[in-house]
Amino acid sequence: MRYENYSSTSALLESNLPLPLYRHGKVRDVYELGDKLLMLSSDRVSAFDVILPCGIPNKGKILNQLSAFWFQQTQHIISNHLITVIDDMETLKEYHLEDYANQLIGRAMIVTKTIPIPIEGIVRGYLSGSAWEEYRQTGTTSGTDLPAGLQENQQLPYPLFTPTTKSDTEHDRPLTRDDIKNYGIGDIFAKLKNVSLMIYDYAQNYAKSRGIIIADTKFEFGHINDTIMLIDELLTPDSSRFWDSTEYKIGHPPISFDKQPVRDWIAASGWNKQPPAPALPPTIIKATTARYNKIYQLLTEKGVFS
Repeated sequence: MRYENYSSTSALLESNLPLPLYRHGKVRDVYELGDKLLMLSSDRVSAFDVILPCGIPNKGKILNQLSAFWFQQTQHIISNHLITVIDDMETLKEYHLEDYANQLIGRAMIVTKTIPIPIEGIVRGYLSGSAWEEYRQTGTTSGTDLPAGLQENQQLPYPLFTPTTKSDTEHDRPLTRDDIKNYGIGDIFAKLKNVSLMIYDYAQNYAKSRGIIIADTKFEFGHINDTIMLIDELLTPDSSRFWDSTEYKIGHPPISFDKQPVRDWIAASGWNKQPPAPALPPTIIKATTARYNKIYQLLTEKGVFS
């Protein structure tokens, strides 16, 4: 992969499938397939809600395959929307998409179409990010009182469910009781919380056996009639903080397996966080690809993408 040429002209950053577009996201493009959807994970990368003019090679494949892995691992806890991963020409022929193999194989999946529930079910096991910033100021996280004297990145006494809103028109914010009422999810909110905590507990135990800490993560849900399902992505480096447990020390910056090299470079670049975003240097792109590959290899015990 020639990292210096990995620009927005790549077909792996922008897709042109002959299907009705259901949703265009920062990373994923979703297309209509009748009562199903085709969900395509691109190599796009964003910072501060702005898509950068360059991608991370094979990021889309890793996100897609890792989500599929976790959907299969957690289906005993709750059903999910995954029908099949597009891994071969036969699946493409079924949907008359064989001319788009380069864009789809390995980085797309067919999923059940659901009605999305407009929240993000965030579970935090460690005091990091915005949770740490709130704790420093108020001693709480999402309004939950925590013991005094905790340090940054320290494990919490117990995992916290800290859901937020999910909107295309405003920044996510902590979910309120009024939101729960207005969204009409009062009768299922307890289930969303319990399922989120159960998945986190299962995934955390699994990951720790492979030298990984899941500091926090987010879940998204949809429903068909009375059936609630996991949707979107699941336990990927884009939706979770994965740390190296062998190097973990309370109060010290952890070694993470996500786009931290991108965040660090952006922070030092002087960019004002307004469009257009700057292009990443090849060294940062390469380092970020390596981190995504590493977490995929550690969690699935499969080979890396190259």
